[in-house]
Amino acid sequence: MTADTKARIAALTQGMLRKKLYVVLSRATAAPAEIERALPQHLEYMIALEKKGAVFASGPLTQEGAAPRGDGLTILRAASAEEARRIAEADPFVAEGLRTFEVREWTVMEGTLAVKVNFSDQSIEVM
Repeated sequence: MTADTKARIAALTQGMLRKKLYVVLSRATAAPAEIERALPQHLEYMIALEKKGAVFASGPLTQEGAAPRGDGLTILRAASAEEARRIAEADPFVAEGLRTFEVREWTVMEGTLAVKVNFSDQSIEVM
């Protein structure tokens, strides 16, 4: 890489966020009926993590046009990959052997977050 290229990259990334988060990619290892049976406990666990501020975003992964089969993606605010792994291991889906997972470190560099609040009907839209 040339010195000019390095300088250009440094200039382009200078003001970027560089926020470290952890992505948990989960894969179902059980039938959909088993996943559905444990879904209330999983949701309670995820909502509690959300309330503590540990969950940046979470939800099912599906093939285009297909029904969810139990795979998921969760982005965690954690101090380390080890902490993210402990959080993922405590998920009822994982604890009951219904999912396996992989943890990846993710550095947020660019993007946009917008929130629209309508006072007239007290609705909120996240864009």
